[in-house]
Amino acid sequence: MSAQAQMRALLDQLMGTARDGDETRQRVKFTDDRVCKSHLLDCCPHDILAGTRMDLGECTKIHDLALRADYEIASKERDLFFELDAMDHLESFIAECDRRTELAKKRLAETQEEISAEVSAKAEKVHELNEEIGKLLAKAEQLGAEGNVDEAQKILMEMEKVKGRKREAEEEYRNSMPASSFQQQKLRVCEVCSAYLGLHDNDRRLADHFGGKLHLGFILIREKLEMLRRTVAEKQEKRNQDRLRRREERERDDRLGRRSKSKSRDRRRSRSKERRRRRSRSSSRDRRRSRSRSRDRHRRHRSRSGSRNRSHHRSSRDRGSKHK
Repeated sequence: MSAQAQMRALLDQLMGTARDGDETRQRVKFTDDRVCKSHLLDCCPHDILAGTRMDLGECTKIHDLALRADYEIASKERDLFFELDAMDHLESFIAECDRRTELAKKRLAETQEEISAEVSAKAEKVHELNEEIGKLLAKAEQLGAEGNVDEAQKILMEMEKVKGRKREAEEEYRNSMPASSFQQQKLRVCEVCSAYLGLHDNDRRLADHFGGKLHLGFILIREKLEMLRRTVAEKQEKRNQDRLRRREERERDDRLGRRSKSKSRDRRRSRSKERRRRRSRSSSRDRRRSRSRSRDRHRRHRSRSGSRNRSHHRSSRDRGSKHK
């Protein structure tokens, strides 16, 4: 990649698709199904294993550093939950790798001669010490490259102790096997990357394997998968808690609403009863007033009738007196 292309990729990674107003690039959003979600989270096996003997070639989905920058900016504002898609992708990839590892083990078991369980255990011990030596040597070289010479020396001293244990283990293994059988190369499948390891591989070969891009790439993929699993579990737990809290809030609001409606109905009933009582009292007062007015009219009528009768009676007496 030229210096100009590297600079362009760096700007894309920092500023996203809109850095120079290129509308053509902005037509594809990072949320598009055609975009690799594993690439957005920097864990796509096509990127990690590029340039190794297990190079997967170009991913079938879109890889763009500018889209990754867009995603990183957007993910700070809201949870997009792309981790689930990336986790499914890596789980499928690792499951296929583990399947190939088991097939390789099966082929080795079929092709290599049968040995007793005791001899097999001794060979397994030699393999384990070989792996430990290779890892220690790769770590010492890394520390030396970083300038941490003292730590590198400590690792090398520890490696020499492991080498002593390895020589003892090889001696036990050699004594338990016929000479002709011991000369036959024994292989083992690496549990991390499915590569073949020889029982008699030297330290340099083992260091190249355990410090190589392929082995470290598989370690990185498996670590990212575990990290994604934890992240997905935490986010799902948070979502479940939020959903439960919202449901409890709705139920509480419903209870408060029912109580409010009940109180409102009670108030309406109370007002209705009060209105009926007022109407009843008003009707009673009206009836009492009506009866009182009737009695008053009746008394006035009787009083007028009595007055007319008395007046008529006096008039009759007066006329009778005159005739006499």
